[in-house]
Amino acid sequence: MKFSDITNDQWDELKPYLDTCLLPVTGMNGLEAPFEATECLESLRDIMDLVELPFKGRVVTFPACHYVSSGISFNSMLEEWCSNLKRSGFKFVILITAKSTLSIQCENADLIIKPDQDGNVPSQEEIAGHIRNLWNGKNV
Repeated sequence: MKFSDITNDQWDELKPYLDTCLLPVTGMNGLEAPFEATECLESLRDIMDLVELPFKGRVVTFPACHYVSSGISFNSMLEEWCSNLKRSGFKFVILITAKSTLSIQCENADLIIKPDQDGNVPSQEEIAGHIRNLWNGKNV
């Protein structure tokens, strides 16, 4: 479920069921040509579908973090954002990116989903297993 699908009137009723936030990370640096930005967003959409579609009734997708910078500690910003999302009521925060080269280290994220170093995207079954383990209190 997208954040924009939830109205103010619905949130209190839905909040107990929507305990997991999906925070997409595009990982662009601003040097991308328009077609490269399109490719980044399409790849991100494809990996997000592996979470959004099967877990629509329990996961809320927030707006993507599109740009990273080497001059600013992006991981520190992710830590703060994930912490704030939890303070706002989400029990779990999942970071997701399609960029295998993006180094994400975030203790406040409960799960980080990304392709391996060879660019292989985890299977939908593998991702579903990690999410269920997360919800069942098992280490992922």
